Amino acid sequence: MEITRSRDFTAERAWGAKDIANMNGITTRLHWTDQPYRWHVNDGEEVFVVLDGQVEMRYRSDGVEHSQLLEVGDIFFASVGTEHVACPLGEARVLVVEKEGSV
Repeated sequence: MEITRSRDFTAERAWGAKDIANMNGITTRLHWTDQPYRWHVNDGEEVFVVLDGQVEMRYRSDGVEHSQLLEVGDIFFASVGTEHVACPLGEARVLVVEKEGSV
């Protein structure tokens, strides 16, 4: 058993992570960042939960770029093939659930 106080978590670099769990090849990781990630497509679904801060999630659908501001408690689900990039506004902590080894 382990308790993680997400608001206290920091990393030495943007998108640094703490592994929370690996359940049958599905990972749950806590990330700290103050920098955008990069445009990417995961090789499986991804659940992205904002725990602290704000994140502008940009994604492309049918070749059109969209943007949505995610606040604390908001959840973004990226289906297979969804091209997206997370851009924090200042510091943010996010919980990411995805297939092990995914981008």
